[in-house]
Amino acid sequence: MSATVLPPWQQAQLQALLQQRGHALLLTGPSGLGQYPLALALAAAWLCEHATAQGACGQCESCHAITVRTHADLCVLMPETLSMELGWPLDEKTQDKIDKKEIKASRLIRVEAARQAVAFTQFTRSRGTTKVVLIYPAERMNMEAANTLLKTLEEPVGAVRFILATEAAHQLLPTIRSRCQSHALVWPDAAQALAWLQSTSGTDAASAQVWLNAAGGRPDDALAWAQAGLAADTWRRLPQAMAKGEFAAMADWGPARQLEVQQKLCHDLMAVAAGGTPRFFDAAHLPRAPGMGALAGWSRELAQSARSVEHPFQGPLMLEAWAARARQVLAKA
Repeated sequence: MSATVLPPWQQAQLQALLQQRGHALLLTGPSGLGQYPLALALAAAWLCEHATAQGACGQCESCHAITVRTHADLCVLMPETLSMELGWPLDEKTQDKIDKKEIKASRLIRVEAARQAVAFTQFTRSRGTTKVVLIYPAERMNMEAANTLLKTLEEPVGAVRFILATEAAHQLLPTIRSRCQSHALVWPDAAQALAWLQSTSGTDAASAQVWLNAAGGRPDDALAWAQAGLAADTWRRLPQAMAKGEFAAMADWGPARQLEVQQKLCHDLMAVAAGGTPRFFDAAHLPRAPGMGALAGWSRELAQSARSVEHPFQGPLMLEAWAARARQVLAKA
């Protein structure tokens, strides 16, 4: 078994972070910059039996235990939906309730999970010299969960280290942020990100560039677009299709991703209307931009929709309303 290979810009950050002291580290930055893989690589290095300045060895029993999600000295605190997606086991009681459909897997980090993490810090270590609590995405802790962790985060019992990773640091309690050393993730330069995306996805430079554009230059998000099967022609045609209220090309993407694409189109049209350069789409493929007032109103409506997009009680009606609204706004150009 070998250690996970990080992109070069993440590997450089890992080596720098391994030189830092302190028991609580907060990784911050927008989505797509690798908060989770960097946090997991840091946890693996802290727990590794033969760690080097470059990180975990990838060969020892500790590294293997992390790979198979069974390390007794690592507590991963995530929303239940994300834990299931990434293969981290839930506690037996919660898993049983989900299996029996007594509860739904939560998109937030529940207070019960935070209490279990506090209890974890008080157990004796199974191996090595430290224990690690990894929290991602940290902004998904509800108020009760965050408050439950405060005292332990400030004064952990014994050799315990915390890694919190977030894509929305402003949503964290100030008392959480103040107890951590903060590290802002580094953006790779365009050429570096493009080369990594090509080698990782095994594709040509043109497709990789489309994915990077779609992700606003964020490499991890670009890789997600690649894995979702986004075709270059599909992305190029989307702005004109949305201007006509045609969302068929996005039918399989789900409400959250469809909303994200609308927000990106609105952003680019506002940039063009203000005399700037679009970020996500090629200027040649954009419809004519309506007035800034119409775009600003549309932007506010999309932001409002984002607050409840994970709970689409009337999914088809919501998507139909979005399509009609896009056509209405863009017809004003």
